[in-house]
Amino acid sequence: MDIQVTFPGGKRVSAVLGGHVVTTDQPIAQGGEDTGPAPFDLFLASLATCAGYYVMAFCQARGIPTDGIELVQHTAADETTHLLTRVEIEVRLPPGFPEKYRTAVLRAAEGCKVKKTLAAPPTITVRATEAVAPHAA
Repeated sequence: MDIQVTFPGGKRVSAVLGGHVVTTDQPIAQGGEDTGPAPFDLFLASLATCAGYYVMAFCQARGIPTDGIELVQHTAADETTHLLTRVEIEVRLPPGFPEKYRTAVLRAAEGCKVKKTLAAPPTITVRATEAVAPHAA
């Protein structure tokens, strides 16, 4: 999948993927207008929502209602580098959640593709190319 990035103004950066546009912004304290999540926050949300999807799919496949299920993601960062040192995803199960599925639903959350990608990160390269000039009408 190719993702095209554009700069709609201010500190906003938009990504066009498929039929969707995801726009990020910086907090006001960093010169943005806080009109959307910061890119790193969107990254963290992708991890949490991916785990949530796997929990939801697990429950749906077994006819278990998802009402009352909640995931809460906690993070810790190095005070010097500000890089993540720990991410914990807490799966809060409602009373009455089937005991026999408690361990399995956690395994489902751990199967998240974003988590697996972080565990075996891809090579990321950045390169410059010359943009193609638009045709005059």
